[in-house]
Amino acid sequence: MRGHWSLDDRLERILREVPFEVPAGTAAVTVRLAYDRSQGVIDLGCGAPGGFRGWSGGARDEYTITPDWATPGYLPGEPEAGTWHVWLRLHRIPPQGLDYSLEITTSAAAPAEPVAEEPPHGQRPPRRDVPSVDGLRWFAGDFHAHTLHSDGSLTIAELAELAHGRGLDFLAVTDHNTVSHHPWLGKIDRGITLIPGQEVTTDRGHANVFGEVGWVDFRQPADSWAEHAERAGGLISINHPLGGDCAWLLPIARRPRIAEVWSSGWWDRRWGAPLAWADAWRDDVIAIGGSDFHRHGSDGLPGGPTTWVLAEDTSTVLDGVRAGRTAVSTGPDGPLLLRLGDELLALDADGLVLVRPDGTRQVVRGERALLRAIDGRHRLETYENEVIALCE
Repeated sequence: MRGHWSLDDRLERILREVPFEVPAGTAAVTVRLAYDRSQGVIDLGCGAPGGFRGWSGGARDEYTITPDWATPGYLPGEPEAGTWHVWLRLHRIPPQGLDYSLEITTSAAAPAEPVAEEPPHGQRPPRRDVPSVDGLRWFAGDFHAHTLHSDGSLTIAELAELAHGRGLDFLAVTDHNTVSHHPWLGKIDRGITLIPGQEVTTDRGHANVFGEVGWVDFRQPADSWAEHAERAGGLISINHPLGGDCAWLLPIARRPRIAEVWSSGWWDRRWGAPLAWADAWRDDVIAIGGSDFHRHGSDGLPGGPTTWVLAEDTSTVLDGVRAGRTAVSTGPDGPLLLRLGDELLALDADGLVLVRPDGTRQVVRGERALLRAIDGRHRLETYENEVIALCE
């Protein structure tokens, strides 16, 4: 199939569905998209008679689906007979338009599954000495990272190994608009808890949905994402709300309480806009952080920043977030402010300034200091107003 997409096409409807027929007895479906990538970006996905079968956005030009395996980002399973659709999202179309072609192949025999090498397993750095609170412990993690199942460069095992080696206890794997990675998370044994997530991604805003909640339809309004998460017992977070071309622009009737206030894109923390946004979003916002890791040399490494969650164990981290028991630091070993009952514990924060909810300030003395806690959200600053930690 050959065609041409214009700017008018994009304005009329950004997501297009190209139908094709899959005959009975098909063992493999392969789709190849071709266009001039120097001129624009067309995102790629797949729908079948039974519903969603995968999404790879602009990361891939080809996918294969078989009963036993599928290209990362896509769901394996019997290719049912009937009308399927290639999903094409016209992400970036130049003024002159963009020519494209689609090659769709159905086969009665499935090709062999590609085999990925397992990375070696290394040691985890020692955990920080952080006191427990009423039988709960502080766990270090990251709520935003990507793999080969969307536009990341690492396999799930490679990402888990990297996060484990950086001293994290948990990691949310949040590939774009797909849940194809979910079945694999429990099979990866790297000494770190992997939390299922999906980054629901549009060109007007991104949100992470956490938990085993099934696929969230990014084609629907943002309110439906929040309703889906709540109905299925998951959580939703607004991602990098001031993140350049990924800033949050979507209307939403009920604002989610959880927000990725600190992302790796907040590289100059003397820029106080993320905190100002959080205060304006909700007065009871639960702050989390995420590296948005894709590949080495891009974004932050897992744990940059680190989100700390007070929980029974890593299997109850989402319960800790739901309860608002979170803090955020620059990294696993960065200056940190934690609530311990009626006190605040400042770690590795000597010489920094504690800013209280009423605006009063107190200099932190010593590498490990206990400070009086009062109600509300606190933060640590340098004298240049560089925010180091957040704590409810």
